[in-house]
Amino acid sequence: MDRQTLERLLAKMGARPHDILRTNEAVYKELGLGQREVSDDELIDLMVQHPDLVQRPILEIEDRAVLGRPTERIGELLDQMGMERKEKS
Repeated sequence: MDRQTLERLLAKMGARPHDILRTNEAVYKELGLGQREVSDDELIDLMVQHPDLVQRPILEIEDRAVLGRPTERIGELLDQMGMERKEKS
């Protein structure tokens, strides 16, 4: 995933990079991410370089996106989008 895509998804989720960071990955420990302060910009760069740091799945529909953990979030977004489409028609 490129930086622009990751930034777009974060904006649609209303999240910061730390919110979707996988802390149990070996690369997280290798980079010492739990032992130092990391800016959002640096973390985005690292997530682009090391995609294993990004929690998945992320579902994007129109102007919204959600992290699919727990999986119920996907259903909630689909339900919301269905309701909004019905209201618009």
